Amino acid sequence: MNEIAELFSMKGRVALVTGAASGMGDRFARTLAKAGAKVICAARRIDRIEKVATDIRGKGGHASAVQIDIADRKSVTEGFEAATKAFGLIDVLINNAGQLSFETIPTIDEDSWQNLINVNMTGTMRMTQEFSRRLIEAKKPGVIVNISSITGMGVMRGLTPYGCVKAALNHLTKQTAADLLDHGIRCNAIAPGYFHTEMSADVFATDAGKAIQAGLPPKRAGNVDELDGALLLLASGASSYINGAVLPVDAAHVVLLT
Repeated sequence: MNEIAELFSMKGRVALVTGAASGMGDRFARTLAKAGAKVICAARRIDRIEKVATDIRGKGGHASAVQIDIADRKSVTEGFEAATKAFGLIDVLINNAGQLSFETIPTIDEDSWQNLINVNMTGTMRMTQEFSRRLIEAKKPGVIVNISSITGMGVMRGLTPYGCVKAALNHLTKQTAADLLDHGIRCNAIAPGYFHTEMSADVFATDAGKAIQAGLPPKRAGNVDELDGALLLLASGASSYINGAVLPVDAAHVVLLT
């Protein structure tokens, strides 16, 4: 392995990826495994993450599937216990799991609003708290990468609850970095723009979805493999001097919003 490849290597690391059942989370798990990490694929749908883990192992990687519902504290604690038994102390956390909501102030359903906060914001806090507590007890360093969105960096009509929660997540990323810096645990975030995923497929198939893509700077949505570089940068030692940053990966979309 040459010097540059070594810089981005995940060899010797144990990474847990939430929301690994599909879309970005699936890709993140596979990318980290290819870079040498032992990967815990976590999500609610055990059949889906078992398939992802099996595929990774079939290609020579190390992966295990652990069912975790980030909206439930007990599930988070039990999930970490199971994950630790599989590969040992987890030192890389990818907080990817979340839900999407298309609502505006006049149409927001309060139950939906509270659920979005519980999953996207509080769920991330639960995972981060459990992860950091174990590392602090072991006196080991670690890395957290939160998956945010450019909707938390600029205003997009029709995504009010989602954008508000992602804006809060961006600030949580910075607060986490500040709270944990004395323990050698870094926290950064990736803020993707529009990407092709299982979640976005139905929207992009509509006329409105096609118009959205045509209006983006490169006239297309991103492909999930275009997040690989940002993920490996922030998850690896290559970002040893980066902490509390929110990195947009959106082909300059957010630049136009601001």
